[in-house]
Amino acid sequence: MQKIENCQEIQALALAQRRAGKSIALVPTMGFLHDGHLELMRQARKLADLVIVSIFVNPIQFGPNEDLDRYPRDLEGDLKKCEAVGVDLVFTPTPQSLYPDFFQTAVTVTEITKGLCGAGRPSHFQGVTTVVSKLFNLTLPDTAFFGEKDFQQLAVIRRMVTDLNFPIKIIGVPIVREKDGLAMSSRNAYLPGKERQEAAAIFAALSQAGSLYREGCRESEKLCQIVLEQLEEKIKSPFRVEYIKLCETLNLTEINGLVKQPAVLLIAVHLAGTRLIDNLQL
Repeated sequence: MQKIENCQEIQALALAQRRAGKSIALVPTMGFLHDGHLELMRQARKLADLVIVSIFVNPIQFGPNEDLDRYPRDLEGDLKKCEAVGVDLVFTPTPQSLYPDFFQTAVTVTEITKGLCGAGRPSHFQGVTTVVSKLFNLTLPDTAFFGEKDFQQLAVIRRMVTDLNFPIKIIGVPIVREKDGLAMSSRNAYLPGKERQEAAAIFAALSQAGSLYREGCRESEKLCQIVLEQLEEKIKSPFRVEYIKLCETLNLTEINGLVKQPAVLLIAVHLAGTRLIDNLQL
């Protein structure tokens, strides 16, 4: 497995691979890898001649009061995990290399970023789309893999790729969960023992709404309300619900009233100072 830090070097390598007729898959990550990330890599390995993983804690997608400085990092462990699942190349740029002096360009997706996570993190998705577009230009992938846990992010990336005519297929990979149902996330490491156990209530609450939906309930208000009631019943520690929304799957337009099209139930909860997101497709 090869490790590259230099932007010009990885772009030259990618160009050479494309000229040689090789297919390239990219898995963008911020590191501190868990099995959710590794599943993206396993899926990429099935489809591409060259699998590239980027590890970069992207400063421009963090707000001023967010956890950039304390975001968990373990590059040595990450490299071992990448090698174990058959990754060919790991790209580990520095902030200075991606955002040199006088950097002043941004990629913005407008409407789909306004609600949900974008409402409370107004600069977040611009940071995501800017860095991902740079990674696409540096690694020249045929396919790129993203987890469905960050459902809004996946929708935003798909919108950007469509709107800007990137010749890349975006592949969403289903959520990988802990044994108790909690969606795997690097930020789960922040949770103390008690709160970590209670965090399992998030998926349990979504699952309860899913059961209600399968039984015939199509009222968005009732489906969201059952999620809130389940959280209040099962989480005894202080917590705050940022949002519980039922949205149309493609463009994430909020559904009010009856659900008449493919939909996704999305949630963001703050527990023990940790922001946890999850979703359930209906």
